[in-house]
Amino acid sequence: MNARETVLGRVRDALALAPRPAGTVPRDYRRGRELPDANRLALLVDRLADYKARVRTCTAAETAATLAEVLTGLGAARVGVPPGLDPAWLADWSGALVEDRPDVPAPSLAELDAVVTASAVTCAETGTIFLDGSSGQGRRALTLVPDVHVCVVDLSQVTPGIPEALARLVPGRPTTLISGPSATSDIELERVEGVHGPRTLAVVIRTDR
Repeated sequence: MNARETVLGRVRDALALAPRPAGTVPRDYRRGRELPDANRLALLVDRLADYKARVRTCTAAETAATLAEVLTGLGAARVGVPPGLDPAWLADWSGALVEDRPDVPAPSLAELDAVVTASAVTCAETGTIFLDGSSGQGRRALTLVPDVHVCVVDLSQVTPGIPEALARLVPGRPTTLISGPSATSDIELERVEGVHGPRTLAVVIRTDR
């Protein structure tokens, strides 16, 4: 018997001797919290800024102009988009648009200067954006391989906390959680960006629809 089997055997023996809890384990999660639009917006912007994301707010009518300004400011020339992204969002931008397809090899996505997607839901409390692979968000590789991700978030989709956000997701869909640009630290606590995803995250929050 190797060390792994020994450890697992001891765990099994301990579980067999442990008393069984009566009934079900209570899961009294906070649910159904509500916050006014202004409070959710302020909280989300604060969290995103803390994560070093670039944040812009606009109305729905200003979406195209705002995205054009953001992409120009980022120096993007070739921008990838998922097949279901609203074309009106990029009507004011004059650069090249590359629509993603399932047969495009993931490594080739690194040649894009940026990617623009929608989002499924966002948690204000943690500043976490949820993507579920819908047509306006695209496959996971599209938002992980390019170095810049510009994500459009509707304030109506922003929830106060995680339980409320999870309740809005469709079970079974592939979910990606984004909390700021990709970053990690080595053993000496040196911050390294871009290891697991885009080095730059820009979030455009639409205050109406």
